[in-house]
Amino acid sequence: MEGFTTIIEPFRVKSIEPLHLTTRAEREALLAKAGYNLFSLHSDDVIIDLLTDSGTGAMSAEQWAAVQRGDESYAGSPSWFRFEAAVKELFPFAHLIPTHQGRAAEKILFSVVGGKGKVIPNNTHFDTTRANVEHSGAEAVDLVIAEGKDPALRHPFKGNMDVAALTRLLEARRADVPLVMVTITNNSGGGQPVSLENLRAVRAVCDRFAVPLFLDGCRFAENAWFIREREEAHRGRPVKDIVKDISALADGMTMSAKKDGLANIGGWLAMNDGVLAQQCRELLILTEGFPTYGGLAGRDLDAIAQGLREVVDESYLRYRVRAVEYLAERLLAAGVPMVEPAGGHAVYLDAKRLLRHIPPLQYPGQALAVELYREGGIRGCEIGTAMFGKRPDGSEQPAAMELVRLAMPRRVYTQSHVDFVVEAVLHVFERRESLRGFRIVEQPAALRHFTARFAPL
Repeated sequence: MEGFTTIIEPFRVKSIEPLHLTTRAEREALLAKAGYNLFSLHSDDVIIDLLTDSGTGAMSAEQWAAVQRGDESYAGSPSWFRFEAAVKELFPFAHLIPTHQGRAAEKILFSVVGGKGKVIPNNTHFDTTRANVEHSGAEAVDLVIAEGKDPALRHPFKGNMDVAALTRLLEARRADVPLVMVTITNNSGGGQPVSLENLRAVRAVCDRFAVPLFLDGCRFAENAWFIREREEAHRGRPVKDIVKDISALADGMTMSAKKDGLANIGGWLAMNDGVLAQQCRELLILTEGFPTYGGLAGRDLDAIAQGLREVVDESYLRYRVRAVEYLAERLLAAGVPMVEPAGGHAVYLDAKRLLRHIPPLQYPGQALAVELYREGGIRGCEIGTAMFGKRPDGSEQPAAMELVRLAMPRRVYTQSHVDFVVEAVLHVFERRESLRGFRIVEQPAALRHFTARFAPL
């Protein structure tokens, strides 16, 4: 609130879920049983779950009311039309294809436009996006600006795409590029936003080479808030208007509604190209469901429709971003290295600087994430060599950054929960020199970080 420094949640708590407060000894045993992979823990054994902000938020009373209105007709449900209207209010693409989550939209899109010899440029691909691009046989190329590769450097829009690098790529390989993609906010790079100025510059390059521009828009509202707060030409503008400006620059998008849809499941694929839409719709019917439900229940479609109205509320966004900033400020004041400035949905600890004695191929991010759980029952997510180090040919190389993401679920935790996280991180930080790395003892062929098993060195 204006004139106050205390973060106040713009909602009241209406129901609660108890937490199981494990002991350190219990957590030691649980880690060993899980192969030191935090994805393999039972969520009941996690005290503060910051693994992801995807689908983990709390729904509002109005969303629960919308769930009750959900209609489960197989085709042409009223829930579909409410969902379609809510999406097109913000993203008026000609063709809207619902999917059960964002990676399903990615799978469909890149199955159609990808393939061997193709190249997909992005500011930074996230894990499922990269995996779906590479699964098709295409090459995923990251073109974030140089400032986005330096965790300690402060820049208001570290998610921006390197327009000169994009131009060079298209000059050399235009025939191999079916589309250009920009992720907002740039998740793998620390939840960093992309400016409207940069999006317009990318659009101009795409127009020059006649290449479609797609958005990975799953945190579009947070990105729009940063534009409102940091980009002088748009300071103080309504978030909804900024979102419409963003969508007007694109030819299509993939979306996980589990983030800025404020829902527990769902997503969509949208575009203006009718031929591409028909190809994608045919694949949707094979893999997801009929085009008016796309693998979702009617109640899910209604929950997303209401969530899209709530996510552009500026009181919510102010609280959302400020809560993450609060966590970052407390840790930075104690000297904990992280990606600066704080992203919209998470704090990204810099394990490369925090654990300088652990080499990248001993997975310092994994070591830090494991220790946070051991210390305080806090589950974060490694975004480093364990996630991105394995190449399509099976070789391994260090990731560009070694991060641990502490992703804040939407409308779930209070300030006292965040203060507890600060305390636990500082305990680990004080004895960081005692931490040791890990080796992988078992891993799948793709997206290994989800199910790999580790052993301490």
